[in-house]
Amino acid sequence: TEAVELGDTGYPVGTAYAEALATFAGKRWGWDDLAVERTAIVPDVMLGVVEMLKLVTGPGDPVIVNPPVYPPFHAFVSHMDRRVVEAPLGADLRIDLGVLEEEFRRAVAGSRRAAYLLCSPHNPTGTVHTAEELAAVAALAERYGVRVVADEIHAPVVTGPGARFVPYLSVPGAERGLALMSASKGWNLAGLKAALALAGPGAAADLARMPEEVGHGPSHVGVLAHTAALRDGTAWLDAVLAGIEENRRLLTRLLAEHLPGVVHRPGEATYLAWLDCRTLGLGDDPADVFLRRGRVALSSGIPFGTGGAGHLRLNLATSAEVITEAVRRMAAALD
Repeated sequence: TEAVELGDTGYPVGTAYAEALATFAGKRWGWDDLAVERTAIVPDVMLGVVEMLKLVTGPGDPVIVNPPVYPPFHAFVSHMDRRVVEAPLGADLRIDLGVLEEEFRRAVAGSRRAAYLLCSPHNPTGTVHTAEELAAVAALAERYGVRVVADEIHAPVVTGPGARFVPYLSVPGAERGLALMSASKGWNLAGLKAALALAGPGAAADLARMPEEVGHGPSHVGVLAHTAALRDGTAWLDAVLAGIEENRRLLTRLLAEHLPGVVHRPGEATYLAWLDCRTLGLGDDPADVFLRRGRVALSSGIPFGTGGAGHLRLNLATSAEVITEAVRRMAAALD
């Protein structure tokens, strides 16, 4: 509001966004090593992912992902002429380190370059990777020469009791890693484009090679808004997180009562719920059935890759009334 009143609607400049994130990371996650000098403003997280992957891979190189995962991981990687390689999550919806190592080994065969696009926390499952898991990932990446690019857009949205987000760049062995962060998911600022690319000490030279014009894409007003959110919006965020956790518990109760055939493993992060509907006999795309029969719009699991068929994603960032009505309609659609 102040920017518009002043007519301050020009280009972004300075390091206030990075400084606000560094302060937030120290207070929120106990991460005191976010180096402002190893950051760069990018238009948004996914465009930042593309630019980071361009720095460490070339056309045709493999990029490993952990499906089921955010569909743009497949779309953006394929569009930039890289090859998506899947290392599916385990049955417990966590990173399967054995599968990941095997795909790392295959990816670098013949001295090829390869990258691992890590979703942390994981969308759609809400999994919060532990420090031990991330350190194991870093060790594998160093062993095989795979570069890690971590999408940490949901980092502020951790709701599970006792759950703690661990920045990838904070774990031992992650010095050559790259990460993307933003206030867009925590504070619903996706329409105000701005994100930060972060580099570990061993990746500073890579980040320095990012073309200058990439920094022209973020919104100046977006940068101001994201900075204000991180600096002044923590009380608001805490209230939102409490509401999301209440909705997660509500959904669990409603499903048990009205849709007991749906398997829901409540996540510890994001504002999303990943629902396994395979026992309902609705085929590979239950979201389509619930839309046609119940007029409930849910995300189909199919675009999330391997492990997505028979599943759907539900958005918890709404009112208790909407969630209650959605489950009621979903149950009625099965009658």
